[in-house]
Amino acid sequence: MKLQIFDVEHGACALLTADNNTRLMIDCGHNALSNWKPGTYLKSHGILDLDMLAITNYDEDHASGANDLFDNINVKWLSRNPSVSKKIINILKSEDGKGPGIERLFDEIENTFTGNALSPEPYFEGLITRKLFYNSYPAFDDENNLSMAIFLKCHNTGVMFTGDLEKAGFSTLLRNEEFRKALGETNVYIASHHGRESGCSDEVAALLKNVYYVVISDKGYTYDTQETNPFYRNLAKGGIFRSEEKRFVLTTRNDGCINFKFTPDSWCPY
Repeated sequence: MKLQIFDVEHGACALLTADNNTRLMIDCGHNALSNWKPGTYLKSHGILDLDMLAITNYDEDHASGANDLFDNINVKWLSRNPSVSKKIINILKSEDGKGPGIERLFDEIENTFTGNALSPEPYFEGLITRKLFYNSYPAFDDENNLSMAIFLKCHNTGVMFTGDLEKAGFSTLLRNEEFRKALGETNVYIASHHGRESGCSDEVAALLKNVYYVVISDKGYTYDTQETNPFYRNLAKGGIFRSEEKRFVLTTRNDGCINFKFTPDSWCPY
């Protein structure tokens, strides 16, 4: 099993390829500098079907490659926070406006992913657990705290994606014992809000007892994430990454695309 965390500047895009070659993409940002786009990437590798797309946040940087993805790839399933409809996203985006990626995503939600299909969810071989955690609208009325956290148990290794959750959103999710348990089982933590201070929660940190690596997709927020690096370094036990040097925090800013390999007996980043 392989997890790729792509360098999409200040955005987010990751791809989990299961042992049976089913694929789960988490967010679909793109890199404007290198012109890397998720659909073009998959197609260039002979992949024309994506078993599931999961969206952790309804900001443009998490969906800026949506047009490229849906134009090139048959996306079979969409996983998201269902409390946010197109009408609600129009309200949330009334001041700043929607980008083309979010516009396309909600067009697909209205016309393709209507929730009426009865087909079974894809089977990701080796993915022992896939759990979703999110707050609902109107309890929260900002995109960041409506982010969907995703916990993946890849064989015996726990990976947690947290979207752009901020302290208030985390505090509410922590009332859920399943979320607290998942944090305790997390070995790879994808930092919230691209590693910015608003996503640093002491309540969450207190439960992250088994984290070896924190990953930050942060190219657009270099200064902010340098400020929070000590916070995240203190969370992690650390391990070898690409050389003999022990690392605690991995960043797409410095490391480019970050990969993880998971087997029943071992796991490692590279």
